[in-house]
Amino acid sequence: MSSSRNCPNILVTGTCPEGTSCRHNHTIRSCEPCGYVAPTPYEYQMHLKSRRHRTYANSAQPSPQTYHCTVCEKNLPSANWESHISGMNHAAIAQRRGVDIAVDPCPGVSNDAHTYCPLCRIALPRAQWDMHVNGVKHKRKEVFMAYRSVLDEAEKDKNGITIEGIIDLGFIDPPTGIWQGRVATLTLKSGQADGKSILVKADLASMQGSRKVQSGFSIVTATLGTTIALSSSATVSFKFNERFIGRFEDRLELTFQDTQLNKTFIISRPLSAIIGNEADHEALKPVSPYIDPRLRSGGRAVRSPVSTVIEGVAPPSANAVNYVLPLPRAAMPKHLLDLLSVAEQGGSLKQLNGDVRKIFMPNVLNSATYARHFKCLLWAEEFRTEADLARYDMVNATLSKHNRYYYLGIPGLAEKRPSVLVGDRMLVQRQDAPSGQWFEGHVHVVRQSEVGLCFHSSFSAWSPSQKYNVRFKLNRIVLRRQHQALDSAFEEDRIFFPLQKHLSHTTSLGASQNPGLAYYNPLIGSNERQSLAVKSIASLPAGSAPFIVFGPPGTGKTVTIVEAIRQILWANPSARILACAPSNSAADLIAERLASSLSPQYLFRMYAPSRSKETVPDALTDYAYLASQSFGAIEKQCFGVPPLDQLQAYKVVVSTCVAASMLAGVGVQRGHFQWVFVDEAGQATEPEVCVPVKTLADGRMNVVLGGDPKQLGPIVRSAVARALGLEKSWLERLMEREEAYDVQEQTGVVKLTQNFRSHPAILKFPNERFYGGIWSLLGRDDREVSSPSFFNVDEVLQVKSYVQQLKDGRGKLRTNDGDVGVIAPYHAQCLKLRTALRSVADGIKVGSVEEFQGQERKVIIISTVRSSKEFVTYDLKHTLGFVANPRRFNVSITRAKALLIIVGNPHVLGLDPLWRSFLNYIHLNGGWVGPDIPWDPKETVDDAGGDEYGARVRREAEVDMNELARRMEGEVGTGEEGEGEGDVNVDRPWRDVE
Repeated sequence: MSSSRNCPNILVTGTCPEGTSCRHNHTIRSCEPCGYVAPTPYEYQMHLKSRRHRTYANSAQPSPQTYHCTVCEKNLPSANWESHISGMNHAAIAQRRGVDIAVDPCPGVSNDAHTYCPLCRIALPRAQWDMHVNGVKHKRKEVFMAYRSVLDEAEKDKNGITIEGIIDLGFIDPPTGIWQGRVATLTLKSGQADGKSILVKADLASMQGSRKVQSGFSIVTATLGTTIALSSSATVSFKFNERFIGRFEDRLELTFQDTQLNKTFIISRPLSAIIGNEADHEALKPVSPYIDPRLRSGGRAVRSPVSTVIEGVAPPSANAVNYVLPLPRAAMPKHLLDLLSVAEQGGSLKQLNGDVRKIFMPNVLNSATYARHFKCLLWAEEFRTEADLARYDMVNATLSKHNRYYYLGIPGLAEKRPSVLVGDRMLVQRQDAPSGQWFEGHVHVVRQSEVGLCFHSSFSAWSPSQKYNVRFKLNRIVLRRQHQALDSAFEEDRIFFPLQKHLSHTTSLGASQNPGLAYYNPLIGSNERQSLAVKSIASLPAGSAPFIVFGPPGTGKTVTIVEAIRQILWANPSARILACAPSNSAADLIAERLASSLSPQYLFRMYAPSRSKETVPDALTDYAYLASQSFGAIEKQCFGVPPLDQLQAYKVVVSTCVAASMLAGVGVQRGHFQWVFVDEAGQATEPEVCVPVKTLADGRMNVVLGGDPKQLGPIVRSAVARALGLEKSWLERLMEREEAYDVQEQTGVVKLTQNFRSHPAILKFPNERFYGGIWSLLGRDDREVSSPSFFNVDEVLQVKSYVQQLKDGRGKLRTNDGDVGVIAPYHAQCLKLRTALRSVADGIKVGSVEEFQGQERKVIIISTVRSSKEFVTYDLKHTLGFVANPRRFNVSITRAKALLIIVGNPHVLGLDPLWRSFLNYIHLNGGWVGPDIPWDPKETVDDAGGDEYGARVRREAEVDMNELARRMEGEVGTGEEGEGEGDVNVDRPWRDVE
């Protein structure tokens, strides 16, 4: 320590490091929450005041580990591992010792200064050891490990007693007819000629304790009261009699009496069986179990710096639109970037949210602060999205070459993981190239599983065997368009913060002004709410507040919006209308329905140049504009925008919300469009929906939003942005403004109520819950080594079985592939399902909830995936993850028209009050198949935050732990060890909003 730094004289007496000029004898301190080992007491005091300490101390995340570097023979926090092994000191020591600089982290070690705790995986100074072992976290781990050791001890043979026989029944083909079950017998032997032990009791763990669970196993016979000796054995027979596909487990507990010592002891055996096909399981099992890459690398993987980039060749589509209004760079402020970067190394999300809100966001959200508020959220989303892209970076990749293109195969490209469009860029580096030097490749071609890149002419020395490193780059065009819109001067309160005074009409007034409206779609006239919405929109005076068409699933929101557009054009042929949606598929649906009455002379479907021609519906090809662009000697066609006078002649333009920015970009003036309609507005972020409004609106433009805030909102990858409001759509925010909108009084909003999609039995529960049959299976969730996304083989095979039955026409409902949809919350489960169904029904769509929003199928099968092996690990936050999301739940169960099948583990789903209410509804209406419901379905469920079921299950599990320990004559407290979800963003879909 330099003499200029004062060392506070308040620490425990000890010894300061050699070589310091400290005049006091002090103990070096280590901060347990942060894993920081202070080299001096002064540094320790400074650390306690640092942001790092505050974030870790307030964090709900587990404490970081201690790693040991075998090169430097040094303990260090896991968060510092990457910086350590890339540092100069590490390199110098490795060179001096003649060893490889690359080294894997080892667990910490105990030495003269530190003691390593293998339970908590952290090394602490010896003076801190007593405080650590008496801490809450350490004691919880001790308790859980003690519980596990009790189980391990129970399974050991003892007192000369050995148990022979099959306890794992393995795979049992699903029974097709009358099945009496399978019986197995265990033989209890003694190696002693005159044994002293007798079997006094044979029980199943599922039938003991405070909870009785039907596991599928039962005791058939047991030889009780007979002395077990060398010449006399005893037997216990158990039976397994379940017939439903799944994984079943229990524990057999055999209680013996030692007559000589007058003492009892227990020997336990785990029982298991799988109903299912072994070959199918083998084909779908994980190649290797998942290991969190952050644990392998000691923290979040950090990309090495890029020092030199040789620019590539942009595709012809880059010049397909002649913009007169350039896009801003919209670079992230350095201080915000620094704050987000530091937080990535670990810390409290709550602390980070508070810092971002306090430092970078305005105190209130109003028209004047609107842009600053949402620009900050967009930057937070950009930071997280770029970090998520790094997950897909590739090493040891090879390139194939054809003409000017170098083709790169990308696993997961077909599932948009990652999403790659024409015009995106990637960085490619030869593995033998100098560090930091990269070539930029522009994407010219996107195929099913590969992309075609075009590099600078200096990209040479290619060969089919050459290995490359590949990095995915975030395409900022979409973000820059949103920033450009936010920067515009349009900020009228009547659009963004409407009040009662801005509502110059009521819906009833609209109805009275158009009593005899002739409908293009006659079904609209027979539906009171749809008719009311159309009449109200058609009678809106210029400059009104946004009007909202709100409707639960299947109530015809898009049909209503299309009819309203037609009525506006009929009443005012000179009107100009812009119709938008968050996605291309939703925009295409609007355009296809309008195309039935509007010719290409009046309707223009505007696509971004990155859009592939192959993805456009045949019915819309005549409504788009293709521009010819030269690429060398080749003429290529890509989507573009016609000349301004031709563009402004169209009566209706349809595009995605973000692509609508091209209109202002090519010179369309404010006021040209008198109307902006946005369908599925609840699926987009507010900055997305505001792009057409902020760039094109004037004081007379009317805005109509259609959607449902009870269904899935926009996909937001950043936890910071979600917490600070980006996940709340503009539609939802407006509907919360009670001073302007009233659903009951139909002020500024019309709620559609008649469902045209689903069977009433399917709709009854979501209608009651959100707007004023179940198959119960046990299984195990797994993860591949390459992905933290969960899958469940047992559920995959159960889904396959139901699909086979549906296709075979067993029962009243016979289906084809297009009639069935399979929804799963995890990407890994979707992949396994597609693999399993390939030989049975290759045409069935399998996807996430987000991919099914706005769609319908005659039959929907939902695989919930998550299943826990032991009651002690049940925890709502960690076990269910985002399966227990009300909006995701609502969308999932309302996609089916005739039949809804849910495959899941009720013991896990029942921890969530919403799911348990739904399971009760199914059970009480006769739709339950499988092992019996594990709770009373008539018991009232309090889902307002006071539900006690989940807490009771965990308390009972703790009691069961104590009872087992007592039966084993050991002592053990209560505790649990949860299971983390890993990075949930791996299962968040990537959207194309261009």
